Amino acid sequence: MLEIKDSVAVITGGASGIGLAVAKYWVQQGGKVVLGDIAEEALARLEKEIKGDVAPVPCNVTVEDDCAKLADTAIQKFGKINFVAPFAGIIMDGLMVAPDRETGKVTKKMSLDQFQKVIDINLTGVFLTVRECVERMINHNCKGLVCLVSSTGSLGTAGQINYSSSKAAMSVIPKVLTAEFFRRGLADRIRCVAIAPGYVATPILEGMNQKALEKILSNVPIGRLVDPMEVASLAGELYRNEALAGDVFFIHGGLRLGSKG
Repeated sequence: MLEIKDSVAVITGGASGIGLAVAKYWVQQGGKVVLGDIAEEALARLEKEIKGDVAPVPCNVTVEDDCAKLADTAIQKFGKINFVAPFAGIIMDGLMVAPDRETGKVTKKMSLDQFQKVIDINLTGVFLTVRECVERMINHNCKGLVCLVSSTGSLGTAGQINYSSSKAAMSVIPKVLTAEFFRRGLADRIRCVAIAPGYVATPILEGMNQKALEKILSNVPIGRLVDPMEVASLAGELYRNEALAGDVFFIHGGLRLGSKG
């Protein structure tokens, strides 16, 4: 079993949502955090707010040099990388094609930009972050976990062909990387898993139309949104338990079952 105390986490999307929850949890457990996000003002505020060893790094995950700087900061400041959480992500929902209800003709479609931006951040950004961090983990003989964030949306959600595609990729990457690490004799040192949350109590969901939120919760057997700290706690357990590798772990309050079973 690994211990979070004194371990070093590199987290992107760390200025809000699940990324921020994981960062706070990590520090509470005695760990150290390199916090990456494109929101520089929020990073500066959080450095003071989170009491502990936190190194904020402004980072655009679609830029190779930014991801390299993120990983280098962890090595230079803390001497190692043990936990990689590339949680930066966006949503830009829309139907691929939207026929008019009266004429049946397509009047609107998802733009290439709308599709590409989500893929660039949610998929390419993860690839770059993980590649740079794992390179340094290997070269500095570090031991730990790469923890991706997938989603129940990876199962296929109408209006999210861009987002669902990116999150489906997060479901297969742990299998691919585990196989690659195994081939090179690294699988006992570096593991890869993914967490797949359902509806989480982030500001976006909590601030939505209450009737729409009630409809969402009617399909969640536990009757509420998942707390971000519950997701962070799962991430911590995945790190600690070295037998967990190459798989996806859902945390959704029973969402796939539906409220009626």
